[in-house]
Amino acid sequence: MDESKISMQLSTGTGTLPLRLEPPVSGERPKDGVRLSTPTSALFRYVFSFPAMLASLLVGVVFVQGRLFNVDPDLWWHIKVGETILATHHWPTADTYSFTVAGQPWFAYEWLGDVLLAVVNRIGGVLALDLLLIVLGSAVALALYAFATLRSGNSKAGFVSSAALLLLASVSFSLRPQMLGYLFLILTLIGLERFRQGQSGGLWFLPALMLLWVNTHGSWIIGLGAIFVYWTSGFVEFEIGSLKAKRWTEGERRRIGLAFLLCLLVLPITPYGTRIAASPFEFAFSLPLNVATIQEWQSMPFHTLTGKLFLALILGVILLQVMARFTWRVEEIALFMFGTMMACLHVRFLLIFVPFFAPMFGFILAHWIPKYDPCKDKFALNAALVVLVWVGIIHYFPSRAELQKSIAEHFPVSAVDYLQRHHVPGPMYNTYGFGGFLVWSRGPEYKVFIDGRGDVYERGGLLADYLHISRLRPGALVVLGSYGVRSCLLQRDEPLATALSESSAWQRIYVDNVSALFVRRAGRDVLASRAQ
Repeated sequence: MDESKISMQLSTGTGTLPLRLEPPVSGERPKDGVRLSTPTSALFRYVFSFPAMLASLLVGVVFVQGRLFNVDPDLWWHIKVGETILATHHWPTADTYSFTVAGQPWFAYEWLGDVLLAVVNRIGGVLALDLLLIVLGSAVALALYAFATLRSGNSKAGFVSSAALLLLASVSFSLRPQMLGYLFLILTLIGLERFRQGQSGGLWFLPALMLLWVNTHGSWIIGLGAIFVYWTSGFVEFEIGSLKAKRWTEGERRRIGLAFLLCLLVLPITPYGTRIAASPFEFAFSLPLNVATIQEWQSMPFHTLTGKLFLALILGVILLQVMARFTWRVEEIALFMFGTMMACLHVRFLLIFVPFFAPMFGFILAHWIPKYDPCKDKFALNAALVVLVWVGIIHYFPSRAELQKSIAEHFPVSAVDYLQRHHVPGPMYNTYGFGGFLVWSRGPEYKVFIDGRGDVYERGGLLADYLHISRLRPGALVVLGSYGVRSCLLQRDEPLATALSESSAWQRIYVDNVSALFVRRAGRDVLASRAQ
């Protein structure tokens, strides 16, 4: 059976990616003797096909990576913002979480993702949050698999491509609204590719997806750009070397142009009007300190395993192109070059490189990997492997205690417990990575020095002072004193913690494997409470 007759559909219930197979021709019987005449046997073949088994393996890989809940520090303030919106039924317009930039204009640009996180946390706490992380990671992996298979026409090649690139993508798998943005980008690319292949139905879900996207994460602009590139690439037709462009028919050009226009029209439909639509440009052009200092905005670290794998994939594809001279559509090359450039400039943009590269990689692999043949499938073996994966996921899903232990290994859980049981004078300086956890865990009356909302702190002038202090530049303690700080919650081994340990003006009153708490020696009330 020609694999071009196999259409892929994401499963919404099982987390796997079954493939809809055409019924076999009359008289055809599978090698393992499974009959095809009943709905039950047809369902069995559908759920336990070889491509579906490969999808289950991808879910298993995501589970192994996500089960220990290694999350970004920004998760906690995202949950808090969502909780605030749910409690007040208002969207924030100014900072209320810090004492350093209180009242500074600030908008919850990712409010819909924040609300989702808050609702999940309200339903099931850390267990539900970990499940959401695994579900979102699995959805991304399966969508990537579907996209690579759709372009290559070969589910085996699509699997190898998505599995290899999952090693890059999973670096950015963290429970933040950007995970939704990443999924929305791949779904947009699937809709565009299906349209390019003559299936226009998926094109009309793009405006609705864009409406969700613009209220969820700033990466919507990448999706809009991808639609624009697909649209304009069909204005002309040519073939130059390995590059070709295919002209849209009049009807196709009208349909994709209308879809693009509708996507533009939904952008102002947010609680903040057009302000959210403007946010990606503000981040790109008016926040130089964030771009220069925050780790995920740094250039590709080619000395790391991630950087080496990224470079190996790029160089490998260049070599294969020289050898085999594949022909590429102009929109594919444009998106690939853009994704490669952005990933080199800022490591966080591996999130866009991977879906732009996956279909090309799958297409190349399809020239050497044989296609899936349903007639040779071993459904019983597939079923055993699928069941094994899901039994393993259920059996090894972490307990609440395991997740709490994992959180305590990265965030100041014990220090916050100490703060709640003892009187420690404020205002309190805190490490950047601890701010979100403090916002979430200490209640609305507590105000932080800084947290992960780098935009509001840079606009308020605080981020520059924080960098001055945390890097122990000359006069750092003077700058710290200018904020009236009387206590500090720091990472145990960071430079400022070492400096305060040697200072006669400060005393360490608490320390664990993660954090250390210091107070000015003038705070005698703290010493008294410590003795209780």
